[in-house]
Amino acid sequence: MSSGGQNWMLRHPAYQLMKTLEVEDSEQIHAALLVYMDLSEVRKWTQVSCVKSSELQLVLLEGKEKEGAPTQTILPLPVHRSLSHKRIRQVLDRGFPALLCAVASDSTLVYQRMTDGLVTPDPPTGPFQDVDRRQHRKRRLQR
Repeated sequence: MSSGGQNWMLRHPAYQLMKTLEVEDSEQIHAALLVYMDLSEVRKWTQVSCVKSSELQLVLLEGKEKEGAPTQTILPLPVHRSLSHKRIRQVLDRGFPALLCAVASDSTLVYQRMTDGLVTPDPPTGPFQDVDRRQHRKRRLQR
């Protein structure tokens, strides 16, 4: 992208607001701006705003998928950054449903729902029933 192409991003009002939050990670701020624009301009979320997470030293976004929907927290993160369990816990402790948005260097965005703990999937489907085998294994383990 030419230097003129980057300048509009630096002048974007949301970027200017994110800079006032005093988060030193400019790469994460750039990721947050891309996610902000996707949510507010492409996906048409409402009430999209940016907030600073002092504990994480990151810019988080908050918004609603549609009017009347619950507020969600979105954590924009460059794709090559790691995220510890403790940091995930800090986002989840905010009390809102939470999304992680991995931002690739080519501006590809991948959203993942963050949950508290492991989520049990639906059982696999098939033409067989192995209930007898599971009950036998359960009895064997109880002995």
